Amino acid sequence: MKKIEAIIRKTKFEDVKDALLEADIEWFSYYDVRGIGKSRQARIYRGVMYDTSSIERILISIVVRDKNAEKTVQAIIKSAQTGEIGDGRIFIIPIEDAIRIRTAERGDIALYNAEQER
Repeated sequence: MKKIEAIIRKTKFEDVKDALLEADIEWFSYYDVRGIGKSRQARIYRGVMYDTSSIERILISIVVRDKNAEKTVQAIIKSAQTGEIGDGRIFIIPIEDAIRIRTAERGDIALYNAEQER
């Protein structure tokens, strides 16, 4: 199993969400996050432009089976990429185990409905 974390532009969230659903990734978490990076965002407040070093982004967190990791990464890249500085990053982290609390199932079967696999 792999945990895929992607930090993307807020404006690309809907595109990424649609691409993940199209790739049969139906469950993920996302968070509003702020970070510091090379790109700067200008904000306009009451007609005055402010430069800020804090960049607003979305962090998407997904745990997938090994066989679904590459298609998940490719879906994110294709849908989040603009070619500009600040498109974001993807991190792939190995997951040792997963446990479904309701049934105590362990391993990658805990990620999905076993009935759908049969």
